[in-house]
Amino acid sequence: MHRYLLNISYIGTTFRGIQKTVNKSEQSHLDTNSIQGCLELALRTFHPTNEIQTVLSSRTDAGVHALHSTVHVDLERPNGLPYDTTTLTGVLNRTLAKQRLPIRVLSSQVVSESFHCRYHAVGRTYLYRFAVAKNPSSGDDNLRNKAFEAFTPVEEIDRCYFLQSPSFDINRVRAAARMFIGTHDFRTFMSVSRQKGPSRDHPMFTVRKIDEINIHPGKPLALAANATLATETYDYWDIEIKAKSFLYKQVRRIVGALIALGSDRIDERCIYQMLTIPSKNSWNHRVLLAPACGLYLCRVHYRGADN
Repeated sequence: MHRYLLNISYIGTTFRGIQKTVNKSEQSHLDTNSIQGCLELALRTFHPTNEIQTVLSSRTDAGVHALHSTVHVDLERPNGLPYDTTTLTGVLNRTLAKQRLPIRVLSSQVVSESFHCRYHAVGRTYLYRFAVAKNPSSGDDNLRNKAFEAFTPVEEIDRCYFLQSPSFDINRVRAAARMFIGTHDFRTFMSVSRQKGPSRDHPMFTVRKIDEINIHPGKPLALAANATLATETYDYWDIEIKAKSFLYKQVRRIVGALIALGSDRIDERCIYQMLTIPSKNSWNHRVLLAPACGLYLCRVHYRGADN
């Protein structure tokens, strides 16, 4: 039996999330509405003698993308030899492509039996992409309707969050982002999971350390004339957040709070209160959860590895 580390990327728009759902009454049926289920189905192509059970390094929700994530899996070949990793990568990608699935294996490698893709990860970096209209419509009209009336590059649908904010202040966003850096009880910035299990609403679970938050100008993904029009219409911004681990929807809540501040829906005191009075009751309801479409798991970091 050999253990393999798969470096993967995917577009999460059509999936319920990365993690599979196991139906006890249908154990043999794979959940192909999840990235994990689709990968396990593709791995069946190799006909290992053992049951295929992948392990995830990071969990992402419906609509969230990954430029780089990792999975490990144990596979036992009938002759006992390891699978060639180049062949493993190529066959998996061919199988996924045949099914028209937006999942790609970037590379694969044999790792030790003691390696664990989740527990051995030393950090994760998330990227959030959003674009702010340079000349949004003014007035009291519904901004949600204005967003549908405004130009959106078709290449960017479900890849970026587009804002129609009349007075967006990126400098306030940059200054406030520094408030999140360091160790805090992020209970206010954790959504309550719908999964059954013991409550994790306790500091031993909700204290996290944010290592870095970087905000810099982004670029459109649009092509040809659309790229020119997108650049003329929007200011693109990237928010990168790095930490060892994150709470459920923590990144989207942090980004939502920063965008609410930049749009003048809340002020810096609101963010300070949410950080210093950690409670689900401290969440300011003028803050909207940042949509999943703009979020990318950018990289899973391992010590001594350039992956």
